[in-house]
Amino acid sequence: MSDYPGFTIRVDQNPYLPEGGREVHAIVTVEARSSGAAGPGNGRAPAAEVIIIDTSGSMSYRGKMAAAKRAARAAVHVLRDGVRFAVVAGANQPRMIYPQGERLAEANETSRRSAAQAVSRLEAAGGTAIGSWLRLADRLFTGYDDAVKHAILLTDGKNQHESAEELDAALRQCAGRFQCDARGVGTDWEVAEVRKITSMLLGGFLDVPDPADLEADFLAMTQASMSKEVADVSLRVWTPQQAELRFVKQMVPTVDDLTEKRVESGTQTGDYPLGSWGSETREYHLCVEVQPGDVGRQMRAAWVKVMAGDEALASGNVLAEWTDDEARATLMNERVTIHTGQSELAEAIQQGLEARRLGDADTATARLGRAVVLAREVGNEQISGLLDRIVDVVDPVRGTVRLKREVSKADEMSLDTRSVRTVRTRHGDVAGGG
Repeated sequence: MSDYPGFTIRVDQNPYLPEGGREVHAIVTVEARSSGAAGPGNGRAPAAEVIIIDTSGSMSYRGKMAAAKRAARAAVHVLRDGVRFAVVAGANQPRMIYPQGERLAEANETSRRSAAQAVSRLEAAGGTAIGSWLRLADRLFTGYDDAVKHAILLTDGKNQHESAEELDAALRQCAGRFQCDARGVGTDWEVAEVRKITSMLLGGFLDVPDPADLEADFLAMTQASMSKEVADVSLRVWTPQQAELRFVKQMVPTVDDLTEKRVESGTQTGDYPLGSWGSETREYHLCVEVQPGDVGRQMRAAWVKVMAGDEALASGNVLAEWTDDEARATLMNERVTIHTGQSELAEAIQQGLEARRLGDADTATARLGRAVVLAREVGNEQISGLLDRIVDVVDPVRGTVRLKREVSKADEMSLDTRSVRTVRTRHGDVAGGG
């Protein structure tokens, strides 16, 4: 019997298409529940953890280095016995802090204490070359193929000491090899840069304007990593001949387009990497373009499976049926509507903030006004609150806004960062999350 968590798939959609209709939308909810296995591992997969702390010179200001040390020590102390781990200092070149030499140590009472002591001696000096830090993590993870491989990356600045091409090459090398969650502390790092890193490495990121919040953040990330039960899960999607899978987007817990991550896995099938899983729920938006059928015809527009290696853990169908009943054909599925709005909201915010940075006030006003409308429609109260710090809302229904003259960098970065984060409300709907 498999030690994997129990996976289920639920498909929400309106399968009815008008005569000549081609586009099928569905929300695929994937839920995993703990296997509840007995024993010291409690069913969890072997794990390897690398904690990467930015130690560039700028970390010496505003209490960032002291907060980063507290955070790293807290993370080390919650590593399970037997987990392999390392702590790395990042500057112009990465440096092993614990253990000595390029290797992972085994977590136990002694090694956790030694690692915490080594972290306490960290000092800030040098520059930022994040690609080289990730390459070291990749080398450290080599040989731990069955483990949940997870890195925590903390930075406070732009990737100034290597080229964009060098970072991109490092990301291509590391993609699919381990997952990485990141935190940006302060206001001198680039949201788009960190978003790209975590998207490529199937992780999440957040802004931490106040360094005092780092410790709780590191604890939460490490505990989440320690709770994973299966290392590499993928969503396998089959579509019929002459159909085209237009996109696959993760919608919960964050908006992330997986379309370009497709790996062909058979005739008319492709796999989309979902990373490691514990007990959790995630949601995906699929759009399939099919050949129109006659009224009354039914077809399977997609067959989705959750895969761990060659083992299918759950499956579900996306259907299409053509009808001449206009009421049926035009009915929008509520979950599809909410997710479509959430995806457009993230896009509108990012485009509006970029236009604002470039001095294009008209575009910024239009896009951020649209974001105000969408945030209200999908019930994203946190984003509405953050938008209020960037624009004065004249008419929330029409999206009439005025750009504020004075906006703090921290508020702008929070809006940009959190534009893609979604959580479930008590009623099971989707809204903005922190």
